[in-house]
Amino acid sequence: MKTDEMRTEYDFANSRSNPYAACLRKQITIRIDERAINYFKEQAAEVGVPYQSLINMYLSDCASNQKKLHLEWV
Repeated sequence: MKTDEMRTEYDFANSRSNPYAACLRKQITIRIDERAINYFKEQAAEVGVPYQSLINMYLSDCASNQKKLHLEWV
């Protein structure tokens, strides 16, 4: 069989699931005020990571540690 030919059938009996599948990111659209974006951009510049990665790390930390937002309406 040539290497550039596709098989008609494949055996996945001994395959395993992708260990990184749970870590995949999903692109979304979110509205964030400019002040918050500028804050994360400044923080990102200080530590040398992209600001979107920094926002993701912060939100992931919140989710991992089950942080709850305390809102108080005045």
